[in-house]
Amino acid sequence: MSSDNHFQYDAEADKSFAFDDQSIRKGFIRKVYLILMCQLLITFGFVSVFTFSKASQEWVQHNPALFWIALAVLIVTMICMACCESVRRKTPLNFIFLFLFTVAESFLLGMVAAQYEADEVLMAVGITAAVSLGLTLFALQTKYDFTMCGGVLVACLVVFLIFGIFAIFFSGKIIGLVYASLGALLFSVYLVYDTQLMLGGKHKYSISPEEYIFAALNLYLDIINIFMYILTIIGLSRS
Repeated sequence: MSSDNHFQYDAEADKSFAFDDQSIRKGFIRKVYLILMCQLLITFGFVSVFTFSKASQEWVQHNPALFWIALAVLIVTMICMACCESVRRKTPLNFIFLFLFTVAESFLLGMVAAQYEADEVLMAVGITAAVSLGLTLFALQTKYDFTMCGGVLVACLVVFLIFGIFAIFFSGKIIGLVYASLGALLFSVYLVYDTQLMLGGKHKYSISPEEYIFAALNLYLDIINIFMYILTIIGLSRS
């Protein structure tokens, strides 16, 4: 009798723990996507200003030091968030660093978008939104566990970076299209991988609910890279 009661008690405790864990994970996912949406609004706000405002483009051209300042802020904040756990987890320091990183990245991306026609930028935004939504839905329902592919993705990223160095010295339209296409494909897979890391549950590996800043940063960088490479493909195909 006592054995049965003990078994029932443990079962209820496990159920309660599982419920609490699921609630924490859902709250974590909501927080990540809320942060991500704010980042994307800031970024594409900058992109819109630089794309449609000639005055802002001329202002940046007359202040080239802003590029180096934004680049320095981008590198410093990204290294701090990637390497320092206290920076990522301590509030409000983590939000301050993430905001500075997002503004710097948005400014640089706006400068890149200004080199393209408005219709090309709008097309790239639309395609990126569709691709990101489709990949997120795929990551949510697929039976394949992409969280086990971390090592393979890192290897692919190293090869991609080496190919990028090769493309600098042997530049051309075909090389550019191949490089941009591979980049869009690689970061599309990374988007699925990072989404499943955030979801946890049945997947082998997952990210801690305390790392909501890191999770949002990963997804943000995936989407931004997809956008840049799609924009490059559109620009090269029209040149």
